[in-house]
Amino acid sequence: MHVLINLGVINNVIYVVILSAALDLVGPDIPKGLVLLADDVPSFMAKLVVPYFIHNVPYWTRVLAFCVLSSGGIITVALTPSISSGGSVAGKLVGIVFGSLSCGVGEATFLAMTHFYGQSSLAAWGSGTGGAGLVGAGLYFLFTSVVGLTVKTSLLESSFLPIIMLISFFIILPHEPMHSKTGNSGYRNVPQDERSDDEGTTHANVAAPSLDSSLQLPFEDDGPPSHSKIAHSSTLSRDMALARDLFLPYVLPLILVYVGEYTINQAVAPTLLFPLDQTPFTHYRSFYPFYNLLYQIGVLVARTSIAFVRIRSLYAPSMLQLCNLLLLISHALYNWIPSVWIVFAMILWEGLLGGTVYVNTFATILEEVKEEDREFSLGLSSVGTSAGICIAASLGILIEPRLCEWQVERGRGWCRIYDG
Repeated sequence: MHVLINLGVINNVIYVVILSAALDLVGPDIPKGLVLLADDVPSFMAKLVVPYFIHNVPYWTRVLAFCVLSSGGIITVALTPSISSGGSVAGKLVGIVFGSLSCGVGEATFLAMTHFYGQSSLAAWGSGTGGAGLVGAGLYFLFTSVVGLTVKTSLLESSFLPIIMLISFFIILPHEPMHSKTGNSGYRNVPQDERSDDEGTTHANVAAPSLDSSLQLPFEDDGPPSHSKIAHSSTLSRDMALARDLFLPYVLPLILVYVGEYTINQAVAPTLLFPLDQTPFTHYRSFYPFYNLLYQIGVLVARTSIAFVRIRSLYAPSMLQLCNLLLLISHALYNWIPSVWIVFAMILWEGLLGGTVYVNTFATILEEVKEEDREFSLGLSSVGTSAGICIAASLGILIEPRLCEWQVERGRGWCRIYDG
């Protein structure tokens, strides 16, 4: 499903570009967690709310709105004067909010849409969102650090990318699978694709693999209704009950891994600096976008690997990510890692862990959740990513200034240098 790859790339690419540009947008003296908050809180709030009613809005309407919001947001950020020129941080944050809304509702929408196209579409979406990180971070690093374009020009160039979403959805994507969902009254079971043999006999495709009895979730209906079973009627109380059942097995691992990785990205990475003569860089501002590029490479590899490798213990990589966070904070404090290349490897590892939890969480939902509940479950569970990022952003606003101040007091004042 190459179309889902395109949609995944374009839905997330503006989000990544903004995070890659965080240092350039607010400078070294303002915590980059502020950019992360503006880039994620609207997305988080949208993901909490939209799964309960978004199925009443046609997909084509949503896609048009996503493109307008994302392009308009990045243009607003680009045209707001820089901080050094007397521009307002608030003006840039408004544009970031527009892009955040587009990305958040888009992720909930397209994840839910993978339900109609089978499990291979989830692998395609995962590859696309991972690719968005590589495309967004790679383009921004290329434009600003290699080609030497200004931040404004680089952002304006990125504003044309959402056009690809329009082409992918309206021209390339086959819409027949979505038409099997009739009406707007709520989520319902979507029939499996059918195929006919030479005699004209119709066979339904086999549903998702069943769970071992010890792993059955409360909403796997294998007996008479009870207080732990979720009724089939698409009511708000049913959806709320399903949301509670999703939290521990799926949403919490996402929250934990995203707290770890985005605290690293936005709070710790700006302080993971070395003398320039010990690095491949000629400017201190190059560390930040390059770390983000390495992280996104790891995410892409991990999200693409779902086609070959399945990880079923979602909490294990989440805990490893939190350990990664503690190790990098300890280096920011005590400067014990001897080479920047080791930090490069740790940032790449960070991306691998985050991408692994993301794509395997949604793959597990496709396998374990009842078919009629999957569309809602996929959309709602994506709230775990935004919740984790919101927590990380709040932590980052507290952590980054203190790490930088600690380093300055000990003669390592590189975090205060902006040579862009």
